Amino acid sequence: MTNSQLTTTPSAVFADSKPHYALLDGLRGAAALMVVWYHFFEGFAFAEGTAITTFNHGHLGVDLFFMLSGFVISYAYDDRWKASHNRLTMRDFFKRRLIRLHPMLVMGAVIGFITFLLGGGVQWDGTPTPLSWSIVALVLAMLFIPAYPGAPYDLRGNGEMFSLNGPSWSLFFEYIGNILYALIIRRLSTKMLAILTVISGCLHAWFFVGNISGYDMVGVGWTIDEINFWGGLVRMLFPFTVGMLLAQTFKPRKVKGAFWVCSLILVVLFSVPYIPSNSDISLNSLYEVVCIVVIFPFVVWLGACGICSGVTSKVNRVLGDISYPLYIVHYPIMYVFYAWLIEKKYYTLQDCWAVALLVVVSSILLAFLCLKLYDEPVRRWLSRKFIKR
Repeated sequence: MTNSQLTTTPSAVFADSKPHYALLDGLRGAAALMVVWYHFFEGFAFAEGTAITTFNHGHLGVDLFFMLSGFVISYAYDDRWKASHNRLTMRDFFKRRLIRLHPMLVMGAVIGFITFLLGGGVQWDGTPTPLSWSIVALVLAMLFIPAYPGAPYDLRGNGEMFSLNGPSWSLFFEYIGNILYALIIRRLSTKMLAILTVISGCLHAWFFVGNISGYDMVGVGWTIDEINFWGGLVRMLFPFTVGMLLAQTFKPRKVKGAFWVCSLILVVLFSVPYIPSNSDISLNSLYEVVCIVVIFPFVVWLGACGICSGVTSKVNRVLGDISYPLYIVHYPIMYVFYAWLIEKKYYTLQDCWAVALLVVVSSILLAFLCLKLYDEPVRRWLSRKFIKR
């Protein structure tokens, strides 16, 4: 492995952090930007009351996040559980993961709370939400306790787990994946991990291609009703274990231009139009399952093989640093954007491209400010205080 593939990252706060796969960090950032782009068109669909017709499969960025997370966690921690010096304990692992993930979850809830109040503090149908329940929602979101559909702290009235910041649902399942890894998966041999991956893959294909959720897509997990909970669990577990299996069996090679090739592949995959079905099998979900089962592992492998130097190195570093903050902070801004779209009855990007550009720029700027002024300093302080040297 060469320095052009593995690099340090300025956002790392643990003194013993391994060098990162630079291109995988960059791909996570590119996927975060694509999720933001997908959410634009989700807003137009909300305003018009129709299905998303552009960048239809952008929600698959979340499934790529799960796979990247599995790869990175396995690479970063597998050998530490059995180390003869400074062996990793269960307590240390969970402290590290909380320090990495939770500060921005808290910030996302705070930003969501502020934008909700600035938007009038009402549900989507215009029903006012008492301030007391908004405060309850904020506290529970900080503690990462999800809302059940119809709960009085389901502030927007559409059943989101975290109505102050909808995308936090994926971190809910990310936490579950981390717990399963620490308790069970890390103890498995590579062969047993492969068996678990195959089993979870079969469940994944059955659930989505069979359209068990009725959504006709892989995009489940955002609410905590029974179908979404089990669907979200299956949606996380398969790519998560695939990423770990890739990390354990990965044979490094040098590939030039890998970042740009991978990014282009993702843009093309996410831009494929919706595929209608004429049977009990969801063809749209089948396409998305093929992306996750076949193409995403190749993208992760290619990204891990990629050579990172020059301009590509700088691009990947910036994208990697802002990827998580951008994913967490952009949706509260989207809520305001959606309400504006519904009020103005704008249904296409051509109707409001200038405002859309403002939303993108403000989301990136807010993510960068949160990273530098809050996330990195807080994580460094928590690391000094709670992680042994």
